[in-house]
Amino acid sequence: MSDTITRYFAAFNAGDTQGMIDCLSDDVAHHVNEGNIRVGKEKFAEFCDHMSRCYREELTDMVVFSTPDGSRAAAEYIVNGTYLETDAGLPEARGQSYRLPAGSFFDLKDGKISRVTTYYNLSDWMAQVSA
Repeated sequence: MSDTITRYFAAFNAGDTQGMIDCLSDDVAHHVNEGNIRVGKEKFAEFCDHMSRCYREELTDMVVFSTPDGSRAAAEYIVNGTYLETDAGLPEARGQSYRLPAGSFFDLKDGKISRVTTYYNLSDWMAQVSA
């Protein structure tokens, strides 16, 4: 199942939202850092559209782990980004770059991602874009 995760992150780095969606179950539960749980591919796509408007990101130094039965996985990586457009409630965007460690956790069912949870340190990001 880690190849599903590898495809998901390759699509992310390519800016290929549809490629990411193709890795998801129809009822995917998307747990975002500092936000509400979004259920379903449509909500995931809306989130990706918003993120693409406000941020340009590439993930590097990726390490993927998975359980022997393939039902769960995790990834640790570095987010290398540019803050493109001011996101509501956050500092003003001026093209600031940032670099921060992050991680994602996954449930997998029938070869698809049924849950994705992402964590990063929001305080670290805020300090970087506010400097």
